[in-house]
Amino acid sequence: MKKELIVKDVNINFFSQKEEDFISLTDIAKYKNVEAPADVVKNWMRTKNTIEFLGFWEKINNPNFKLVEFDQFWKNAGANTFVLSPNKWINSTNAIGLISKSGKNGGTFAHKDIAFEFASWISAEFKLYIIKEFQRLKEEENERLLLGWDAKRTLAKVNYKIHTDAIKEHIVPHLVTPKELTFVYANEADVLNMALFGMTAKQWREENKSKKGNIRDEADVRQLVCLANLESMNAELIRQKLSQSERLKQLNKVAIAQMKSLLENKTVEKLNSSK
Repeated sequence: MKKELIVKDVNINFFSQKEEDFISLTDIAKYKNVEAPADVVKNWMRTKNTIEFLGFWEKINNPNFKLVEFDQFWKNAGANTFVLSPNKWINSTNAIGLISKSGKNGGTFAHKDIAFEFASWISAEFKLYIIKEFQRLKEEENERLLLGWDAKRTLAKVNYKIHTDAIKEHIVPHLVTPKELTFVYANEADVLNMALFGMTAKQWREENKSKKGNIRDEADVRQLVCLANLESMNAELIRQKLSQSERLKQLNKVAIAQMKSLLENKTVEKLNSSK
């Protein structure tokens, strides 16, 4: 998934791989030379300090790093004739700290440790802005993950409430009629649709021709929670070899009870309001 930092009007791409973040050196280099960023990266890689830093990083993080090839680069670094490209470094030393990507939004990407070091070489001020913006985006990402975990926890509470509530007399979905019980539906999805919504997917489409989605797309969170439970129950009833009409009758009763419980459950409002 493409991600992007915007620092001092420079768009800097980055991505995550195996829980590690890689930031585009090519994009960072545009802060110094927008016309030839690849040359900026190569100039940085010519210095002995850079090769030393890259080598230390690989030794710490990469058990397959080729030390013999690294030593040769380190000895030659800094000389007027020494030239080193990211691809040559990666292919010769089996390095994992740099990644070369082709195509749109391609270029040289580096593990964030290395990218921040490169940014220091470009500009100490620019590096600090990058770190600040990167941390802000990661904090937002963590908040979204926490919200997702919170939603799962809330769903668990909702399901527990359903199973502990007694069946209420108030009807939420309509009771299926005797005629509907004798009708053979095209697929099991429509058995669930009838139990919860009181109509098949085709009937819903005919009544809602102006809408692009389907009957389940229009369902609220309460109905989706109930539907998930009905799917599990229907699978068990099928294993018990109950007829379709008998399963519909039982599923409809469960849907009525659960929807009543869900409508009275305040906890589910957190999920319903974020739908």
